[in-house]
Amino acid sequence: MAIITEEEEEDHQEPIQSKKKSTKPQEPSSSSTSSTKTPKSEHSNPFAFWFYFTIIVSVITSVFISFNSLSSQDPKSWFLSLPASLRQHYSKGRTIKVQTHPNQSPIEVFTVEHGPVASENVVLVHGLGLSSYSFRETIRSLGAKGVHAVAIDLPGNGFSDKSVTEAGVGQTGVLERFWEVYSEIQEKGVFWAFDEIISTGQIPYEEIEARMTSKRRVVKPIEMDPEDIGKVLGQVIETLGLAPVHLVLHDSALGMSANWVLENSKSVRSVTLIDTNPRSRPALPLWMLDIPVIRELLLGLPFGYSWLIKSFCSKGISATDLEAHRALLRSKDARSAIVGMGKKTNYSFDMASWGGSDELKGVPLQVLWSDSWSEEWTNEGRRVADSLPQATFVTHPGGRWPQEDAAYKVAQSIVQFVSSLPPTVRKIEEEPIPEHIQKLLDEAKNNGDHHHHHHHGHGEHDHHHGRHGHEAGYIDAYGLGGQGHGAHGW
Repeated sequence: MAIITEEEEEDHQEPIQSKKKSTKPQEPSSSSTSSTKTPKSEHSNPFAFWFYFTIIVSVITSVFISFNSLSSQDPKSWFLSLPASLRQHYSKGRTIKVQTHPNQSPIEVFTVEHGPVASENVVLVHGLGLSSYSFRETIRSLGAKGVHAVAIDLPGNGFSDKSVTEAGVGQTGVLERFWEVYSEIQEKGVFWAFDEIISTGQIPYEEIEARMTSKRRVVKPIEMDPEDIGKVLGQVIETLGLAPVHLVLHDSALGMSANWVLENSKSVRSVTLIDTNPRSRPALPLWMLDIPVIRELLLGLPFGYSWLIKSFCSKGISATDLEAHRALLRSKDARSAIVGMGKKTNYSFDMASWGGSDELKGVPLQVLWSDSWSEEWTNEGRRVADSLPQATFVTHPGGRWPQEDAAYKVAQSIVQFVSSLPPTVRKIEEEPIPEHIQKLLDEAKNNGDHHHHHHHGHGEHDHHHGRHGHEAGYIDAYGLGGQGHGAHGW
């Protein structure tokens, strides 16, 4: 019995020890709990990441939508949303119609001028991303100094047209072509179609396609090359009767108009180059305006555009002027037109060959350059001046957009340069009198009828007034009344 009892006690103690042993491994439970807690903390991080990611995407999307909604505004709403300084600038100018291609609609080019008309004519051409608004202080200062200054908005910039309508272009799908054939048959009647089928054995598809192609109209952003810009510049100068002119080319304007200067050197009295080098890209980095999201941030947010301009173009530009330039770039098709023109600008021609050409041997040149932007840029200006032996080199204290932060110095340098040249002699050509008017004059002279002669003089006065008295109704382009400017497609 004793033996049996001991075995039972040993057997009974073993479970107890096993229970104790089983309770001892419970100590590392803290590690197991920590390991179970760790996934919980790690599992909470993705929620925070997606939260912040959603917020960032929402902000970018809202900026993108607001930018697109603003650029798609109707002309009247867009004009009324402009800063007062821009609307006042527009009220002082006028538009001129030019034609660059026969299959395109005429383009309206905005111009503004100051100073006495009978004095030396100075035409200022801005670089890409700018407009005549940037020269507002410069032309005002030039006018006060007795010079007739004219600044223009190149197509795609400022208040000039930014889109053009082309006829007979554009590709259509199968359904659209079928609809065109159906529309033509519906217009001319079913019997016309049957007659054509009977006479030719088939539907006159090619004839219908050719006719519908001639009716087709496509509206697209203006993307002009240097040849087109030359046509615009020449037609503006001819329409205003400015030749010969003292031409002022800023930034990328040289690459856009250099060929025109060579081909029309007799219409150019002198050339002033302001911080421009054909081998250098424009001060405004156009590639940033061509990248989605980045372009929306730069043009949609005031501080984004301020950083862009003060980093690359002008450090002294005011907040008001920054907002004005940004508003113009945000107009419909403005950004697309500027980027497209920048890609077509000639950046490869040689400055020395251009300045030393036979056409420019008798044309005085001036290089007006910044001496405060950077040492590298100042040295670049000296290299440009050295490549033009007949050019005078003058510096200014502004940036690469000096008309914004050194307008008075720019105007003073232009006036001094123009005044140092012999006065321009212009040949005034009298406009021929129409045949029927000449007949009336002859009859009045023979019969002594002074009434008809007076009526003719009054007609000439009205014609003159019609040319120069258009500024009164300048806001008609935006559907606000008046009859000064033509309608824009902004």
